[in-house]
Amino acid sequence: MSPADRGVAVAGVGMHPWGKWGRSFVQYGVHAARQALGDAGVPWSDVDLVVGGETVRNGYAGYVAGSTFAQALGWNGARIATSYAACATGAQALDTARARILAGLCEVALVVGADTTPKGFLAPNAGERWDDPDWLRFRLVGMTNPAYFAMYARRRMDLHGATPEDFAQVKVKNSRHGLANPNARYRKEVSVADVLASAVVSDPLHLLDICATSDGAAAVVLVSDDYARRHGLGESVRMSAVSTVTPTFPNTVLDMPLLSTDASGGTEPEHTFKESLAAAAYEEAGLGPEDVDVAEVYDLSTALELDWIEDLGLCARGEAESLLRAGETTIGGRIPVNPSGGLACFGEAVPAQALAQVCELTWQLRGQAEGRQVEGARVGITANQGLFGHGSAVVLVR
Repeated sequence: MSPADRGVAVAGVGMHPWGKWGRSFVQYGVHAARQALGDAGVPWSDVDLVVGGETVRNGYAGYVAGSTFAQALGWNGARIATSYAACATGAQALDTARARILAGLCEVALVVGADTTPKGFLAPNAGERWDDPDWLRFRLVGMTNPAYFAMYARRRMDLHGATPEDFAQVKVKNSRHGLANPNARYRKEVSVADVLASAVVSDPLHLLDICATSDGAAAVVLVSDDYARRHGLGESVRMSAVSTVTPTFPNTVLDMPLLSTDASGGTEPEHTFKESLAAAAYEEAGLGPEDVDVAEVYDLSTALELDWIEDLGLCARGEAESLLRAGETTIGGRIPVNPSGGLACFGEAVPAQALAQVCELTWQLRGQAEGRQVEGARVGITANQGLFGHGSAVVLVR
């Protein structure tokens, strides 16, 4: 089976623009869902599975998203499911939908993720929860997310000679990409000087090195091959792989929200956690990093984008800075990364993030990413990581 024949068809995608809108997450999700259904040319009455990405605050369930969106769109008898995997929520929801289609249990699945976020940190709720590592690292150690990002950044500087100017250049690139994205919250070009002049949040990272929190939504319609043929949907983008693997013991690289590594009683795994996400996706898709034309990665900070380029095998360890400096990760370069503008231009809307990456790659592979198109793109990969051993990589093929 060729990579183009694997998986299921991505029939439609849709998004609600990201920002701070002050409305219910349900409104954002319904907007994105209707846009995705319209893009697919699929009536709501044909949807027989709705998977919602759950809106969760710091370990506590917020809303049962599958039924919430099904009700808001108008009960149609569809089965429902709800997924939560921190920042990998959208990909896990896609995995659920794709698996049911491949198993022959449904034909048309609508996957929706939407969120409203507080201003500033995504901090734990009040109260004492001594078995919650997210609460522990905030309340007892003061380790906010940017503190972790800064540790990762410092590691790159020590191991590979990265500089604050390199990190700033990632922001410059992504801000340029985001100018042409109508769904992006921040559509303003910045310079290296702008980044370095912004406030230091956690040394060596400045304010403009770190993504904001946002409201937003994204939705994807997946259909079976049989449904696509019967309804004349024609050639479509295919979801060839979804990887949601967990870390392997011993986990010897710092991972949020853990403050220390596992005991070193075993042999170090062949891959780090983030590398294993990509390796599993490539294996399932029957492809390798040399086949990838475009990538959407999880740039919570500018330095993390450089890590992801290497985790995905798009270059060797320690070479991401060289690619960046040579312009190879910008549109028109050898391997464009985050042509959407990434989280640098969107901000975090947790259940929607992995879905937004799939939306962007779908537009890229269709040739519909006006103003930011990666010419000739046929294979794309996404990557992101959430708390508590969650992460994902999705491979799309045209």
